[in-house]
Amino acid sequence: MTSLAAASAAVPNEAMLADVRAGLAREQKELSPKYFYDRAGSQLFEEITTLPEYYLTRTERRLLGRTMPGLASRLRPATLVELGAGAADKTRVILDAMRDAGSAALYVPVDVSASFLHDAAARLRDAYPGLGVTPVVADFTEPMRFPPAMPRPVLFAFLGSTIGNFDERASVELLSRVRDAMRPNDRLLLGADLVKDVARIELAYNDARGVTAAFNRNVLHMLNRELGADFDPARFAHRAFFNRDASRIEMHLVSLGEQRVCVPGVGLVPFRDGETIRTEISCKYDRAAVARLFAAAELRIDEWLVDVEEPYALAVGVVDA
Repeated sequence: MTSLAAASAAVPNEAMLADVRAGLAREQKELSPKYFYDRAGSQLFEEITTLPEYYLTRTERRLLGRTMPGLASRLRPATLVELGAGAADKTRVILDAMRDAGSAALYVPVDVSASFLHDAAARLRDAYPGLGVTPVVADFTEPMRFPPAMPRPVLFAFLGSTIGNFDERASVELLSRVRDAMRPNDRLLLGADLVKDVARIELAYNDARGVTAAFNRNVLHMLNRELGADFDPARFAHRAFFNRDASRIEMHLVSLGEQRVCVPGVGLVPFRDGETIRTEISCKYDRAAVARLFAAAELRIDEWLVDVEEPYALAVGVVDA
């Protein structure tokens, strides 16, 4: 899971319809995780980040707290650009370090959930007087336009192991777009969940309270609302498991019985009993895997910072000249 915030209202229905049509026509039916994040989905995800099973958010926050003061002092970033900002809770750790280093000038949160994004921006303006806050409503899986003349250096942050929601090709494309916006003194701060005990990983996506299950099914509510589909979310079960061959969690919605779902613009979509829609992947890494992604995007690892209590890394990337 990720703060890949994606409000359906911010995505043109024609683009959504094309995505859904293509995804449901595949042998392994799938939906993009960016459609999880309407307002209800964003709120459910924020709840997930507080669950005892979901180690990623608190581990990354702890690691940021340990490392950001030193990083901000060395790098002195004037602008923070955060992809998939969501509620921007962990952002405060970075902004505090930048402020203490005397370099904080501008914060640019990038998210496709307009209402969630602007709410977070308003809170940060109140919390950091004098800091410029310029939200960018955009789908960061597509080409992005950043504000002109951003104070440099820029720290581009892509946290939450959101990179894990993309396969290798898509990850390299995304990192390449960031690299194209970087100058030699800029840095990329990438959060990456590391391979660890499989039971520990799977538990994070199968919480006892069923919040993740509700989050997973919420995509069907969103498709009903935005596309006029007639999914019955109660007839789909949540399933999340670790695919060892691909080194990733896969999240699926499992059809409970045979059924047909009408999606206007797509038609009747048949489901066999037990057939699934894959709604998300979450890749798990080691340093070599991250280095390969960086190299393919013409970046290199400048620093590798690891939380040893709960294996998780922050990779600081620089343009590979």
